[in-house]
Amino acid sequence: MIGLRPVSCVIYDLDGVLLDTEPLYTRATQEIVAEFGKSFGWEQKRHMIGRPALESARYLVEALGLPISPEEYLERRKRRLRELFREAMPLPGAYRFTREVARLGARQAVATSSEGGLLACKTALHRDWFSSFDAVIAGDDPRLERGKPAPDIFLLAAEDVGVGPEHCIVIEDSPAGVAAARAAGMQVIALPDRAMEPSAFAQADLIVWSFAELDAGRIIVRPSRS
Repeated sequence: MIGLRPVSCVIYDLDGVLLDTEPLYTRATQEIVAEFGKSFGWEQKRHMIGRPALESARYLVEALGLPISPEEYLERRKRRLRELFREAMPLPGAYRFTREVARLGARQAVATSSEGGLLACKTALHRDWFSSFDAVIAGDDPRLERGKPAPDIFLLAAEDVGVGPEHCIVIEDSPAGVAAARAAGMQVIALPDRAMEPSAFAQADLIVWSFAELDAGRIIVRPSRS
């Protein structure tokens, strides 16, 4: 792609990149805040997307003046999400793109802020697909000290697959994730929801609106043949 340096590893965020779970998060949160006569939309969500769960919950409780603690909100949301995530399906083109990257011989990893329990729910229908990734890092991995926008999760993913940060590219749908990838010294492609302002992704090397705009063959360095 124009302006991108070919790489040998692709690291994906999960929600809103590989799986179409963001509408499910929105649905669960709206159900909770509606109990208190509140409304949840992109004005709040844009500050929360891609960040660690507790940090996002603290923001939401304060922003909407909810009469519950961030921890109680997360517990309520978790119970509902465990039901909703059984419906999680891939984003259009995501499966095809990852298959093509694999065919080209590149390493692949998933780096998500989701805790391991919810990650398992989301991927339950897609175990074969997710078992094909070289590494899958959850947000509650004990090796992580900081969540996005800190670079820790992407650096850990690169370490786990044995590829230097300079040879990795990240595909992210959140400003926090883009900032984390940039802080890790990696190239980053933004794949935002169309409701997000493109200006929020100014740090990205490239902004696309679907996998149809990406050509894996122009991103991946093909392994040399002996």
